[in-house]
Amino acid sequence: MFTSRPIGFVSSPYKNPSDVPKGLGAKHDADGMLKILPEFEAGLADIEGFSHLIVIWEFDRSQGFELTASPPSDNRTHGVFATRSPLRPNPIALTTVELVRRDGASLHVRGVDMLDGTPILDIKPYLSSIPEEKLRRGWLAEAEARHK
Repeated sequence: MFTSRPIGFVSSPYKNPSDVPKGLGAKHDADGMLKILPEFEAGLADIEGFSHLIVIWEFDRSQGFELTASPPSDNRTHGVFATRSPLRPNPIALTTVELVRRDGASLHVRGVDMLDGTPILDIKPYLSSIPEEKLRRGWLAEAEARHK
């Protein structure tokens, strides 16, 4: 096991969990900033060449966990590992964001769904070799079909 430590913090328009768009058709297009701590800035070298980043972060305001969840996009209960619920055994999350630009130790991004001040644990460039036609959306695709 390891002890996590933040490499930076999110600057986001979302101050409360209820502010973050949720459910079917939710758009995650809000602009935000990943403010990386000075001691980790060297790790951003060459990041500008990537269009999208995976941000690994902590649900730092989440309390406890549940093994099942009822997401806002479905009226059915699912296992927590098949959802994006913040009530997880390990309160970690990931979000894919678009990198708009870098300004020193700050990354201007689009697509944040984190609360303002959220600790960032890691950043990785988005790389996927999985063709879109092979991706499956599980119960979410079924919920979307029922919603139409």
